[in-house]
Amino acid sequence: MADFTVHTAQQLPALLQGFRKQAGLTQAAIAMRLGVTQQTFSALERNAEKISADRLLQVLNIYGVELVLRQAGAPPSRQSPSGPVW
Repeated sequence: MADFTVHTAQQLPALLQGFRKQAGLTQAAIAMRLGVTQQTFSALERNAEKISADRLLQVLNIYGVELVLRQAGAPPSRQSPSGPVW
């Protein structure tokens, strides 16, 4: 899977929708795993820039996507000096 650099919160809705579709999951399936309605998840996906970090990580984990933080300008790395990046 390719790496995606996110510069603004407004990029999140399209990225999350793309990850969901790539994973072959429906909004209803994700909603069930999160314990919310499909309508609630649909609103969350459309307004992803407003969700909590905890909820974002839950969604990313369902999609099998890891969140990697690094300083701007630093070379991409899959391993940090202290262990795996998650």
